[in-house]
Amino acid sequence: MVLSLYIGYDPMESIAFYTLAHSILRRSSIPISIAPVARSQLTGVYTRSRGPTESTDFSLTRFLVPWLSGFSGWSVYMDCDMLCRADIAQLAAAMKQEPDKAVLVCKHDYVPKSARKFLDRVQTPYPRKNWSSLMLFNNERCRSLTPDYVNSASPAQLHRFTWLAEGSIGELPLEWNWLVGEYAYKADAKLVHFTIGGPYFPEYRNCDYADEWFAEFESMRQCASSG
Repeated sequence: MVLSLYIGYDPMESIAFYTLAHSILRRSSIPISIAPVARSQLTGVYTRSRGPTESTDFSLTRFLVPWLSGFSGWSVYMDCDMLCRADIAQLAAAMKQEPDKAVLVCKHDYVPKSARKFLDRVQTPYPRKNWSSLMLFNNERCRSLTPDYVNSASPAQLHRFTWLAEGSIGELPLEWNWLVGEYAYKADAKLVHFTIGGPYFPEYRNCDYADEWFAEFESMRQCASSG
C-alpha cells in the first residue's frame, strides 16, 4: 500500500515544502506519494477568499484532503514548515492501531509565547491550536468535509474539529509535531514544526533544529545538481 501524504503549499514558503518532502523521502522505508495542497490548483473547488487570520494559503484548504483522496483509505496532511527526522512508516503504523478514529492528531495544550510570527503575521491563539497542522485522516469517516462545507464553515469550526464527535479524534505522541520555539529542544523529536517561523526566514535562522534544516536543504541541492 502506498501512503498518501499531502503537504500545505504557499508560494512564500516553497523552499520549505521541497525541503520537508526531501526529508520524508530520504528516510521512508515504505512507498509514499507526496502532493502539495496548493490553492492555485483548486480553482473552482475552493472558492472562499483568504481571511485576515489565515497566515498561509493552506490555512483552510488542508481540510479538503479527504475529498482529494476520494473519501477512501487513509491520508496524511502536514504543514510545510516542518522537518522529518524519522521514518514516516512509524507514523503510518498509528493508523492500524486506531482504525475506528476519524482523525489522529497531536493534542497540543499551550498558549503561544508571542503575539507575532513569521512575516510579522498575527499569532492567533485559539482552542486546539496546531492540532490541524498534522492530521492523519481516515477519509471514509470524514465525509462531512465536502468542498461546500470547507467553503462555508468558519475557521473556528474547521480548526477546532467541530465537524467530528469528540470520541472520533485519536491522539498521536507530541514528538510527531514538536513545536519549535514553543517547546524545549527535544533530541528525539520525530517531526519538528517551525510554527513561529522557519530558519529560511532571516529572523529565525538560529532557532532550534536550524542546522538540521539547512543540512537537509543542502542534501536536496546536492541530489538535484548530481543529475
